[in-house]
Amino acid sequence: MWQQIYLPIGGNLAASALVAGLPILTLLLMLGVFRKPAWMAGLTGLATAIAVSLFAYGMPAPAVFSSVAYGAAFGLLPIGWIVFSAILLYRITLETGNFEIVKDSIGNLTPDRRLQALLIAFAFGAFIEGAAGFGSPVAVAAAMLTGLGFSPFYAAGICLLANTAPVAFGSIGIPVTTLALTTGLPVAALSAQVGRLCAPLSFFVPSYLMLVMGGWRALRGVLPAALICGGAFAGLQYLVSNFLGAELVDITSSLAAIGSLVILFKFWKPKDTFRLEGESSAAPEKKHYTGMQLFRAWLPYLLLVVFVLIWGQKDVKAYLNTFTINIPWPGLHNMVERIAPTVPKPTPYAAMYAFSWLSASGTSCLFAGIVAALCLGVSPKKFGGMLVTTTKQLALSLLTIASVLGLAFLMNYSGATATLGLAFASTGPTFPFFSAMLGWLGVFLTGSDTSANALFGNLQVVTANSLGLDPVLMASANSSGGVMGKMISLQSIAVAAAATGMKAADEAKLFRFTLRHSVFLATLIGLLTVLYAYVL
Repeated sequence: MWQQIYLPIGGNLAASALVAGLPILTLLLMLGVFRKPAWMAGLTGLATAIAVSLFAYGMPAPAVFSSVAYGAAFGLLPIGWIVFSAILLYRITLETGNFEIVKDSIGNLTPDRRLQALLIAFAFGAFIEGAAGFGSPVAVAAAMLTGLGFSPFYAAGICLLANTAPVAFGSIGIPVTTLALTTGLPVAALSAQVGRLCAPLSFFVPSYLMLVMGGWRALRGVLPAALICGGAFAGLQYLVSNFLGAELVDITSSLAAIGSLVILFKFWKPKDTFRLEGESSAAPEKKHYTGMQLFRAWLPYLLLVVFVLIWGQKDVKAYLNTFTINIPWPGLHNMVERIAPTVPKPTPYAAMYAFSWLSASGTSCLFAGIVAALCLGVSPKKFGGMLVTTTKQLALSLLTIASVLGLAFLMNYSGATATLGLAFASTGPTFPFFSAMLGWLGVFLTGSDTSANALFGNLQVVTANSLGLDPVLMASANSSGGVMGKMISLQSIAVAAAATGMKAADEAKLFRFTLRHSVFLATLIGLLTVLYAYVL
């Protein structure tokens, strides 16, 4: 068994952290400076992580490459599987001609692009996050916005920004329950604290989206809608997380936001006009459809909601999980030993891959697509063609996801991630701020708030206890700060690019666009954590 070391460079934390951070620096340089496509950045970052693990940390080569394979497998299932199924569902709607009706029905609710973004990217995306998570809301909402007439870049950017509010309680509350399991802290206390940290930002995000779309002038025209949408979502998010638990936070909050917007659209509309760049100034012709036409058009998405809710039921999930195949990953499972302070005592690092082919959220989405295809009269041959087209569309995106998850898992098993965590933990009285930034870093690396909580949750508690801080607050800051890293993770960018059909060359541009917003919002979470730690 190989034992991790966390200070490989002369026992010096600063030097060790600089070396541990080289793969992250490589990703940032490839995307932000050299403007390379995400798949190329992912592979280059992975190569750097392999070199650091072999030569700085002294990790045995078989364990290095086994870690990469383990991460790549996790990237393809469940994450890549969800993306594939979500894009297939969109393609069914598109190629049967029903997306035109979906587009027109949303346009009949409101032709205003700002309000469409609030309804689809923020509110409906939050519902999909709460039910399925793991990339599905960006895939579904970005594809819908592109179909509505948003440019691929604009649709992807808006959906990545909007997906901040619900992530901490995504997939029926899995990030919070994982945090509780990792830290041993009460799930109710963590749920309440995460809600207190996230709700103020959730109220702000709809208005922030409007500012990003067109500055103060764009926000001023739809301020009532932004405030009502944000207020409904944040209010339910706070109440449900504090008094009911983590599981239904996103479902109830998103339904409140959707309902409040639909009711508002009946009585109010913006006095100004807002158009996307390059959009025609002519008002679109208002089309009318029968109830059956509307039902058929929306059927794939109605089925998506039904299937993901069924898959999320505890009894159903427990039954589906009986078909999961648990694979002790060859050459890695319990072959690496973690040591203090990341764990209380030397502990074998498990590497158990759950091949959850039936219980995965992507499978529920696939079932929705299959049933939708049957109901809409899609022939087996045409459905097969859709499968092939979707696979070709996603090839580079799946390569990106696999390479970046390989990088993240390798950094975890080599100890490099723990080194970075210890560097954050050494910040003393300013740790509440950096506690949130540590979560942000974890989600940037793994693309998952759940994974970041499993990675850094215990370290947050250990550091909080040593500094005399509230461990529940610090663990919650990990999850809350982490959500702001979602928009810059290469997995999320790959999902958004695949969903919108964006050019590979634009992925680096998308990263640069989301980076500044990600840093700003994570900073706000960090400052709010400081406020809770020392003032409130």
